[in-house]
Amino acid sequence: MNYTTHPSNMNYTSSSTTHYYAGEAISRRLFLISELQVFEVVVSVLFFVVIHSLRQKKRHGLPVWPFVGMLPSLINGMRSEVYEWITGVLQRQNMTFTFKGPSFSSLNCVVTSDPRNLEYLLKTKFSNFPKGGYFHDTVRDLLGDGIFSVDDETWRRQRKTASIEFHSTMFRNMTTESLIELVHSRLLPVLRDSIEQSASVDLQDVLLRLTFDNICMIAFGVDPGCLRPGLPKIPFARAFELATEVTVLRFVTPTFIWKAMRSLNIGTERELKNSIKEVDEFANDVILRRKKELSLVASDDNNNKARSDLLTVFMKLKDDDGKPFSDKFLRDICVNFILAGRDTSSVALSWFFWLLNRNPDVEERILDEICGLISEREDFSVLLKSTDDLIFRPDEVKKMEYLQAALSEALRLYPSVPLDHKEVVEDDVLPDGTIVKKGTKVVYAIYSMGRMESIWGKDCREFKPERWLRDRRFMSESAYKFAAFNGGPRLCLGKDFAYYQMKFTAASIIYRCRVKVLEDHLVVPKLALTMYMKHGLKVELCKRNEVEILERFRTKSY
Repeated sequence: MNYTTHPSNMNYTSSSTTHYYAGEAISRRLFLISELQVFEVVVSVLFFVVIHSLRQKKRHGLPVWPFVGMLPSLINGMRSEVYEWITGVLQRQNMTFTFKGPSFSSLNCVVTSDPRNLEYLLKTKFSNFPKGGYFHDTVRDLLGDGIFSVDDETWRRQRKTASIEFHSTMFRNMTTESLIELVHSRLLPVLRDSIEQSASVDLQDVLLRLTFDNICMIAFGVDPGCLRPGLPKIPFARAFELATEVTVLRFVTPTFIWKAMRSLNIGTERELKNSIKEVDEFANDVILRRKKELSLVASDDNNNKARSDLLTVFMKLKDDDGKPFSDKFLRDICVNFILAGRDTSSVALSWFFWLLNRNPDVEERILDEICGLISEREDFSVLLKSTDDLIFRPDEVKKMEYLQAALSEALRLYPSVPLDHKEVVEDDVLPDGTIVKKGTKVVYAIYSMGRMESIWGKDCREFKPERWLRDRRFMSESAYKFAAFNGGPRLCLGKDFAYYQMKFTAASIIYRCRVKVLEDHLVVPKLALTMYMKHGLKVELCKRNEVEILERFRTKSY
């Protein structure tokens, strides 16, 4: 019998098919309901995350995302101008905010630009806010145990030794003499060559060479000869600049990542290792040469050959065990003072000349001041015959009040060290009410301070040297309002020297040349330990002739 054609079988098949399709429809409906529920859960979670992040933004100034914290905002800020990004957040958050990094990183910190907080950190509770282990660990490969990265007794000993040397009459005389030699025998001839050849020049590079030669001569007793006609390539200079760039990247990279990269010798850490090798070779060569010179002097009865410089002073000191300091420690001394003496003044002068180019009226006032001082000389008429013969005297440099105001204004807007770092030893409360726990990192944004209306007024972004003058005399501001030279016990030892160096150099250039920045040249800061211009400062120079200077004396009443 054919069961497939039997009526009863036909009914059975039809019924089974109906049940099958009904079950399938139910399953699809359940699946769709399940999918919809999952979608609703996902949307709810995302909605919660967004709302939570926006609430955190209202509280902290930036959205705080799960697991990654504020890192996306930081990365976005670094794509443009990170210092301006930090400034914007601080302005919205009443000059202090807490940065929350990824949960797996050590990027959490308090960022502030409040002068009350700075005075508390740098002076009032100085002992509770050292550089700290995190800072030292991050910069150790480059700066070692030098004065800028250490705390406590190691720092005190270095500072005391350097302070005695910096304030000695011999050191002051040496700085004056070496600066005259460098400016008149090297800097001005290089600038004249540029004028004669009608060629543009990277003024930042030229100034870095000047200050590098200067610090090596007065601090280590050696002359590297970086500033020479033709501006030869100096491997050390590029290596040192690259090392500072990569070192600062460590501060915005989770510690375990850059340490892993260092162990594997890959990426930026490999570049840092190679750069530091170049830096070490230079420093070790300086130490070796100085030791040889000292041994020759020691074997000679003529003690007049002996000279004093910072490196020599440290070579003569003993450590806690009564032994001479190791070459490694002397290397750290060299690198730290190169950072202080090479980068800070040259970078400040670069921004100064860029600002002068945008504010020609300021340049005119500086030139008037210079001419006024020259007119007081007995040999005034002789000097007018040749601008090249004029060498500014120390007492004249000291009297350049408006020039110092203009340089201070440039440093206010573009401080050589835009950010600095402290670490909390014990739980504390900052003057603005911010609670800081033990181990918290505190970053004070010096760049941002110059752009705070609550500190400098509504014209805070304008270049106005007059804000530093009282009855035509320069008046300095509080170190906790103007922190370009730090403050408290760590106030820059070379502040007076830096001002003298910048004033002498700037006056020598302005009296002889007009400096014009190329129109298509992009000027933006670079992310590094010091505020280099990312693309240098390309300028054209035009010589001021004697007729122009003479006419100025005729039309002005001094």
